[in-house]
Amino acid sequence: MYIIKLGGSIITDKTKENCFRQKIVDNLAKEIKKSNKDIIIIHGAGSFGHIIADKYNLKEGYQSKDQLHGFSLTQGWVQKLNSLVLDALNNNSISAVSIPPHSILKLDNHKPSTFNHIIFKDYLDIGFTPVSFGDVVLDNKLGFSICSGDLLMQLLAEHLKPEKIIFVIDEDGLFTSNPKIDKNAKLIESATADQLAKYTADKDKHADVTGGMQGKIVTIRNIAKMGIDTILLNGNKPDRLFQVLIGENAKSTIISGGLK
Repeated sequence: MYIIKLGGSIITDKTKENCFRQKIVDNLAKEIKKSNKDIIIIHGAGSFGHIIADKYNLKEGYQSKDQLHGFSLTQGWVQKLNSLVLDALNNNSISAVSIPPHSILKLDNHKPSTFNHIIFKDYLDIGFTPVSFGDVVLDNKLGFSICSGDLLMQLLAEHLKPEKIIFVIDEDGLFTSNPKIDKNAKLIESATADQLAKYTADKDKHADVTGGMQGKIVTIRNIAKMGIDTILLNGNKPDRLFQVLIGENAKSTIISGGLK
């Protein structure tokens, strides 16, 4: 079983509010179907969630009543995005089912308090492809906060022990610096969890209330400590996801599981 994160920068145009990249998602759905693997899919919120959540400062929790409207707007838009992703998967004969984080997970000062991971396994066992996403959720201490897709990846990795974790992003993998702003950035083809700790990524200019690449690196290192390999690849490049899913070599970054 594989767990795939379709990044918000791949499935949406993060510079334009609520802009879905239909053709890219259709192509990725075809690759997933063609691989014939058991898969859980998590997707980012992209421009459907981050811009509104940033505007209402939802990451910091409940501070004023106007945030309630922002919470509702954000939850509504990420569910619309989820419906678009589900449509793309179902239209490619993938029996996808939605599992909204706000219905199965609660946080406590940004950290997991309760999480029903069994429902993912139950759907998988029947033959479905469970799909979840970055969302706004209740928080015991803060009232509410944000559950990122990356946090879901880490929690599912911990409980379900997948064969591999795959992050589909808008670059070829991890680089020595931000390739969007540094032309001398070099692709890191492979690394261990310890080596990853030495790598830092500059933030790009788009709103990302979940921490962007910096937060992703922390997540990947935590997953590596569980002994699970993580692969980062470019979802804009045709067949790279398919090649990785069937065990072929493809341009990417591989983070080896375990501390070495």
